[in-house]
Amino acid sequence: MALHHFHLKANWPGLRNDVGQIEAGNLKTEVSIPPEMDGPGIGTNPDEMLLGAAATCYIITLAAMMERSGLEKESLTMESEGIVEVVRGVITYKTIIHRPNIVLKADATDRDISLAQKLAEKAERSCMISRAIKGNVEVQLEASIQTGLSNS
Repeated sequence: MALHHFHLKANWPGLRNDVGQIEAGNLKTEVSIPPEMDGPGIGTNPDEMLLGAAATCYIITLAAMMERSGLEKESLTMESEGIVEVVRGVITYKTIIHRPNIVLKADATDRDISLAQKLAEKAERSCMISRAIKGNVEVQLEASIQTGLSNS
């Protein structure tokens, strides 16, 4: 069994509305509470970071699955949305919605399109971050699959 260790250093010099710093591998940024939660909105925040972790894990997992399946693409892009609910001062991360846009080669078959949809769904279930938050944060998928335009 292989274990991978990731480390993060954090510095929080003040109180609630101050600005801190985090550093983990190639990630080095300021962090604070977002303006939507009456914070200064400097740098990033835990809500964006969870969304970023879920989104990047998902899109990398999907790309790897497409590669292993030999499914050729013209492009793979995505927008993701995180929904946080505040009820009587209790903040809960409710939902993450991934909206991948898969553009297959112009000569893609119906089988290729079907495979792309299956892989989009499987990647959400397989992604390490999706599995880590399962039961706490709902992850939804709204995949768009298209074929590219022929150059003829």
